[in-house]
Amino acid sequence: MHGGHSHSHDHDHGHAHGLGGHAHTPTNFGRTFALATGLNVALVVAQFVFGIWANSLALIADAGHNLSDVMGLILAWGAFAMASWRPSSGFTYQMRAASILAALANALLLVAAVAIIAWEAIARFAEPEPVAGGTVMLLAALGVAVNGASAWLLSRGSKSDLNMHGAFLHMVADAAVSVAVILAGLGIWLTGWQWLDPAVSLLISVVILVGTWRLLRDSLRLALNAAPREIDLAAVREYLESLPEVGGLHDLHIWAMSTTETALTCHIVTPAGHPGDAFLHQVAHELEHRFKIGHTTVQIELEKRDACPTACQAAQ
Repeated sequence: MHGGHSHSHDHDHGHAHGLGGHAHTPTNFGRTFALATGLNVALVVAQFVFGIWANSLALIADAGHNLSDVMGLILAWGAFAMASWRPSSGFTYQMRAASILAALANALLLVAAVAIIAWEAIARFAEPEPVAGGTVMLLAALGVAVNGASAWLLSRGSKSDLNMHGAFLHMVADAAVSVAVILAGLGIWLTGWQWLDPAVSLLISVVILVGTWRLLRDSLRLALNAAPREIDLAAVREYLESLPEVGGLHDLHIWAMSTTETALTCHIVTPAGHPGDAFLHQVAHELEHRFKIGHTTVQIELEKRDACPTACQAAQ
């Protein structure tokens, strides 16, 4: 992590941790996630098996889309579970970063799945294959029911928890995608237009890709220890430099400890002397309240030093 930089100083300095800025473990929604995940796993298996049987690429694509729901639910569920794990001697930040790596892996797998589905759909435009429209409609309707039920389960916590709210919105959107598959099956059943199946497959692929692009971009940024996109680094710097006790600021680093927790380290110069623990607690509180930065470490220096090396300057 960037916070691990070491600097030698030939003067007395204080090193303190903002104790008031830690995030708290969210409410436990384990049963809700377990039930929603179980329903979606069953849906994915059914859609994939009957998609092959009905020769429907649209149904298989919808199964792939719902597989992303399962992965997303497992990630969210795992984040809640991992928040309660105790630090070990080797993993002092617990396993928080595993959620970032899992999100990145999820995004890469989805991109690969979209490429395969799109390739097959384009090939089917040239040589359409017969599709069992009735079976497609039946399984897609099952998808609407499962996603609707999952959304209802998650809605109980969506108003108070951002993670739950995101999962709730995902389920609602997926129910809409399943409706599109139903319409494709109905169109094939009424008109015999087999091209509707690959057309809807491409539409679903676009929906998956649009949703996955943000996940891929943000998870890759966080895996590289970049500041979370929603945090305004300039605003954080401006706040810290505006404090009357602060005569200088350097080595400011902000990074994601997980997909829900953010850490900050910095060196603050206080020419008037050590401002005391009350100052450190207040800084940690304000950073959490204003910027959602829950883990703050501040090193106090009593006099300005020469400029940092180029590597440190680049991070400022």
